[in-house]
Amino acid sequence: MGVPEGMREGRGSQAHVVAAALTDVGREREHNEDSFALLEDHGLYVVADGMGGHSAGDVASQLATQAVSDFFRQTDHEDATWPSGFNVKMTEEENRLTTGIRLANRLVFERSITNQDLRGMGTTVVGATFSKDGRRLAIAHVGDSRAYRVRDEKIEQLTRDHSLVSEILAAMPDLPEEQRAELPKNVVTRALGVQDSVNVDVGSFEVAEGDVYVLCSDGLSGMLTDEEILAILSTSPEPKLACLRLVDAANDHGGEDNVTVIVLRVGSVAEGAARTQDTLVPPPPS
Repeated sequence: MGVPEGMREGRGSQAHVVAAALTDVGREREHNEDSFALLEDHGLYVVADGMGGHSAGDVASQLATQAVSDFFRQTDHEDATWPSGFNVKMTEEENRLTTGIRLANRLVFERSITNQDLRGMGTTVVGATFSKDGRRLAIAHVGDSRAYRVRDEKIEQLTRDHSLVSEILAAMPDLPEEQRAELPKNVVTRALGVQDSVNVDVGSFEVAEGDVYVLCSDGLSGMLTDEEILAILSTSPEPKLACLRLVDAANDHGGEDNVTVIVLRVGSVAEGAARTQDTLVPPPPS
């Protein structure tokens, strides 16, 4: 099997984390509007799914992943200056992640209103970062890109889609299956770049040895059920292999959208393994 475009692999040091990421154009799209960031030196992992068509979606998702990555690099030291206040009700990791995403939102918004060719572009985003001791994972998102956790042979979605379907089902949980099938898909109710500010959902989760975390665009979750994702992860112990198999399965199920996935496997949370990176093929340039 050859190395696919957009594959990266690395190791994290906050927890003993092995990570891999892969993006693919899918079977029906001409352009890949997804982007990812795997910033292992900072324990940061981000997936963005651009909207706007042609090059605009590409630009939006790449601006978002780059902005969050740049903010994490700039705030790597204790005396770093943040552009906004610290929310004392949230952890440092939650604050850092939400601030980075809000900066990304402002950047995408400003670029869209100053460049006619990019007018109306936007992107969903989901990001995760480990606490310094590796025992907690902060996850923040806007839109319908998702985060999952696999633990004790069970899969759990840790994010709630900001989508029309999700909101209708939350209000009408007993909606018959035939009516659910008629709901318009791929309609997001929240995205980066649409307005000059954005609400970011964020949470913090205790990390356990053996956990597997997945960040993905809806090109994966829209093609595979949670049970299908679980089955692949359960039989693919290495994150690189898991990424390959997940993307292949999404394409085998139709590949109707670009698909991007990051898989994180947690070893002993007490380990502080030195961080190394194996770059197979770099992601698309920003």
